Amino acid sequence: MPESTTTTREGLTAAAVVLATTPAARLSCADGTLLDRINDQLLMLPVRDVHVVPQGGGLGADLRGVAKIARISTGPVVLLPADLIAHTEALAVLVEHPSRNTGALVSTDATVGPLRPPVRIARGRVLAAGSSYHVVPEANATFRGVLQVGEADLGTLADIADELAELADTGRLGPVTPIEAIDLLLVGLVRSGVSVRAARLGPLHADRVTAQSAADLAVTRLSDVDEAKVRLDSAVKADDGFFTTFFVSSWSPHLVRLAAKLKLTPNAVTGISVALAVLAAVWFSEGTRGAQILGAALLLLSFVLDCVDGQLARYTRTFSRLGAWVDAMADRLKEYVVYVGLALGYSAGLDAGNGGPEGIWRLAVAAMILQMLRHMVDFSFKGGMSDARRVGAAWARPPRSLLESVDVGRVAVPRQGVLGLAQRLEREKLTRWVKKAVVLPIGERMALIALTAALFNAKVTFMALLAWGGLALLYQLVGRIARSTA
Repeated sequence: MPESTTTTREGLTAAAVVLATTPAARLSCADGTLLDRINDQLLMLPVRDVHVVPQGGGLGADLRGVAKIARISTGPVVLLPADLIAHTEALAVLVEHPSRNTGALVSTDATVGPLRPPVRIARGRVLAAGSSYHVVPEANATFRGVLQVGEADLGTLADIADELAELADTGRLGPVTPIEAIDLLLVGLVRSGVSVRAARLGPLHADRVTAQSAADLAVTRLSDVDEAKVRLDSAVKADDGFFTTFFVSSWSPHLVRLAAKLKLTPNAVTGISVALAVLAAVWFSEGTRGAQILGAALLLLSFVLDCVDGQLARYTRTFSRLGAWVDAMADRLKEYVVYVGLALGYSAGLDAGNGGPEGIWRLAVAAMILQMLRHMVDFSFKGGMSDARRVGAAWARPPRSLLESVDVGRVAVPRQGVLGLAQRLEREKLTRWVKKAVVLPIGERMALIALTAALFNAKVTFMALLAWGGLALLYQLVGRIARSTA
């Protein structure tokens, strides 16, 4: 590999490797060459070292250079081609992700042209990747040329790069060129069992160009997209429940923008949300109709802020483990405090013996226990599956040869039984939303509590929670058992 140039910035941990292995890197744009443009973009991202690999060494030499950098890096390594014209926000989708794990920038936009290089993605992961030599059956997305490799996978990256370099030098990869270096590395990582996050572009653009006319067109396309708006819209979860999606997330980004202007942290918003839930419980404890209505309004506002704290974290990319834990704990705390307030209000001034009037305290405790059981089933299943994947990476997914030209692994097979029915229901928009509502997610629970408390009383609230929650628990158990035995 020709001697690469390196730029270092203090205080940051990520490294970037820019492969200037094509003449297109010297094409002009408004601020100089495409290579200059990428360097300027990297300065706006949390990247410490920028290694620029110049043209002339050949594919094998470039891959060995990548291997060398991977072995000496102490943080994530971002690989990108110098012929790339992309939104800075598109690069940030990878580089500023809180997990700092391995991920690939992909697009599912069918209007961008043929699926080259092809990838197959599902459940947020790249399941198969291709190049001019490797074919991907049932491809449903394209790799846009930017790959981040997490620190834990750098050793694997180095070994794959060295192996590919040897295959390229001996001509066993066919007529591949240095332009495909990053495509080949993605193929190798996926085939080695590395979990590669599929970082979706959405409406953003990331295009590789070969001529000045294509470069000019790509730059023009960038101006057609409002990056700030895309960043704000992307802060909203795409797979939330029905109530959250249509009654909260449709307008909560306005609060996210306001919170960002006020320089509020996500943890501060979480604290305000908890305070509002406690105030709601206090009003519920009064037991009067007016107090019930006010408590319901405060509870809904508390839930809105519960959504805003996560959206603000994603918008400002200020994530922390403490914040994630506090947010999860706050959800449970707020809900159970409201249960206590509702029970106090129902039994206010009356004999609290024998479980309170009409056994209201028993209903409240039963609702708490049911909710704890549901969380236990959900979290224990996710933990068990996570452990199984870690073990399975060593023996369930044996390494496959990089010389295998057709990617025949991990082809989607139609499910049968319960899982097959679930997959069929997922294809229809109406049934997909019904499935989301059946499990009684937190948005539906807060709406149910607020509505029944405002219109009826705490007994109706707890009975509704027990009935719907019991159905949700049964649904969860059936689904978890089906997935565990599939």
